[in-house]
Amino acid sequence: MTRIDTDICVIGAGSGGLSVAAGAVQMGASVVLIEAAEMGGDCLNAGCVPSKALVAAARVAQTQRKGFRGVAPVPPEIDFAAVKDHIAAVIAQIAPVDSQERFEGLGCTVIRAFARFTSPREVEAGGHLIRARRFVIATGSRPFIPPVPGVETIPYLTNETVFALRERPDHLIVVGGGPIGVEMAQAHRRLGCEVTLLESARVLGREDPELAAIVSAALQAEGVTLIEGQPVVRLSGRAGAIEVALGDGRTISGTHLLLAVGRKVALEGLNLAAAGVAFTAKGVTVNASLRSTNRRVYAVGDAAGGLQFTHVAGWHAGFIIRQAVLGLPAKADPRAIPRVTYTDPELAQVGLTEAEARVRHGTHLTVVRADFAHNDRAVTDARATGIAKVMVVKGRPVGASIVGPGAGELIGLWALALSARLKMSAIAGMVAPYPTYGEVSKRVAGAYFSPKLFASPGVKRLVRLVQRLIP
Repeated sequence: MTRIDTDICVIGAGSGGLSVAAGAVQMGASVVLIEAAEMGGDCLNAGCVPSKALVAAARVAQTQRKGFRGVAPVPPEIDFAAVKDHIAAVIAQIAPVDSQERFEGLGCTVIRAFARFTSPREVEAGGHLIRARRFVIATGSRPFIPPVPGVETIPYLTNETVFALRERPDHLIVVGGGPIGVEMAQAHRRLGCEVTLLESARVLGREDPELAAIVSAALQAEGVTLIEGQPVVRLSGRAGAIEVALGDGRTISGTHLLLAVGRKVALEGLNLAAAGVAFTAKGVTVNASLRSTNRRVYAVGDAAGGLQFTHVAGWHAGFIIRQAVLGLPAKADPRAIPRVTYTDPELAQVGLTEAEARVRHGTHLTVVRADFAHNDRAVTDARATGIAKVMVVKGRPVGASIVGPGAGELIGLWALALSARLKMSAIAGMVAPYPTYGEVSKRVAGAYFSPKLFASPGVKRLVRLVQRLIP
């Protein structure tokens, strides 16, 4: 067995691990990067990248199907296999940035094998014994398979396998009404599949109910059959003939089944006990600095047991580099982390929802809103369905919820406002180009000051006085 001594050993070549490795090695640290599966992790190969490529193709199909006033709609001619070729081409275009060759070129030692701790300071992988000053666990997560009776007897899809389908499903049953479930339900419906979406509670249950209802209505208007509030109690059937039994006695039949009910952190096989690293089913137990119970071992991204987003893993990487490479203190505060569901309309959130803010801030909370129906760009584009809602405490936003076209782009401004602790006056004073969707943010900020300016007797008295005094 070959022994390797290094400054930093990164386990996992997804977004978080690659960001740590690239930053550390370019700053002068020696780095060993270990990955048993595909470079780029879930996001590149089975998550964000292929799903958004599929959503893009579906959006074009829907545009043709709907047409526009004065522009006749046409039935889209969909080549499902060619759509999958588009997805593969997108992955291939991005892959070199995450490739083994690139990271070896940067100076990393890349080992393509499973890693296993043998002591608090050593890891075994691919015939090598790696001794490091610091370790970073960046192993990500995998689809959670619910223990529903019959699941082990039938074929099913997850996000890791659905993008490999080259024949269009006649009837796709999606179990799980979270972001992955609703995105895949709408995309496949737009690409010509019959789709039934099943959710045991409420679709997009983590999100503001008012905004989530707009997304649900959009899916149903496009022909997605939506069933909420019923658990799946049994699965049966065979390839091409799947049956899903619900708690109320109904049975849903379809040709394909997609399970999208959450993620499971990938920690198995790491032998964390040998490293003195505590963990639970949610992930590695870490403090605010992302350090585990072994002071030499950190965790980032999904492995750290918090928010499961690619951009969170990349954000975590900066904290690790600050500590493990530069020796500086750093703590991760997730309050300003945005999230987006890439349906049409998109739904985006940063900070507290209205319900969360009411619990935390009570009577100190002011909720202001703006409707996309009053945004001229949305009207010209005939995409005027949407709401922007901002939760404000003592003049500063503590959360923002947006549903509408481009919500994922619009939420970035509010993420900045929360992270920089900007006041609503800063957003209200912003000059947004006309006509743009960005004016929605300025309008909602203005709505916070409107009652103070236009409904205040004191302001009106002042204005009357000023008008009399001015020559």
